[in-house]
Amino acid sequence: MTTPNILRFTKMHGAGNDFIVLNNCADQLQLNPALIKRLADRHFGIGADQVLVVESSTQADFKYRIFNADGQEVQQCGNGARCFAQYVFDKGLTQKTQITVETLAGIIQPELIKHNWVKVNMGPAEFEPAKVPFVSDGLVSRTVGGLTQYKLPVDAGADVNELWVGVASMGNPHVVLLLEQPASDELVQRLGAVLESHPRFPERVNVGFLNVLDRARAHLRVYERGVGETLACGTGACAAAVVGMKMGLLVERVDVVKTGGTLTIEWSGQSDSDVLMTGPAQTVFEGEFYL
Repeated sequence: MTTPNILRFTKMHGAGNDFIVLNNCADQLQLNPALIKRLADRHFGIGADQVLVVESSTQADFKYRIFNADGQEVQQCGNGARCFAQYVFDKGLTQKTQITVETLAGIIQPELIKHNWVKVNMGPAEFEPAKVPFVSDGLVSRTVGGLTQYKLPVDAGADVNELWVGVASMGNPHVVLLLEQPASDELVQRLGAVLESHPRFPERVNVGFLNVLDRARAHLRVYERGVGETLACGTGACAAAVVGMKMGLLVERVDVVKTGGTLTIEWSGQSDSDVLMTGPAQTVFEGEFYL
């Protein structure tokens, strides 16, 4: 009988946004989109929103790679960054409680506040459409507070044919819709699917449905590109919070309530200031996957 190849993994989650974490510091794993999709499949694999890979780096303490459930590599994942920091500490890969991590979006700085609780310096938000990226040419726009909103045409049924939206990048693209009430399941699924692949977003986009509860608290649901709705999205919470802050609706420190838990986002409002995100990072189990 042939002995199968075994892939050792750790299953983690950050406020319900769940991950498979792989240690590739020795650069021995042969990863490809088909394998990522197989691992992330909730019926035939382990099941996860994203697969996170720990690698060595010449620019920082570690390199952090993120693959969505559809097999595509993406630039950033905030909830994953917290789990990444908890993982490398728990595995003895570092004794530091504050580390630097190389991502496709740049260097981030996670810090363990206490066990299973991590703060991440996510760097500054980017609102320039071309850098999101978002094609704003020809669209009607308006200014609300310090934010430029755009009237976006959509093909989402007779009741919705255009939306006022804000756009931002946290190393990955986000579009934020401001709602008077928390979004319904039907709205998230219908509009999320339409906006994720809207032609105005050449790299697709994560879709945030934001409902401001009071000036220090907001409710958010996120339809992630390549995944669908997740129980939490760290970069989505950052993007939605800074959009709400620029509009003058939220204060500089806000609790963003997601389906899977609450994340605290801090931002001074200055264009070059960093966005800070604090929230949970929990190991669920360790396992072996037969390749």
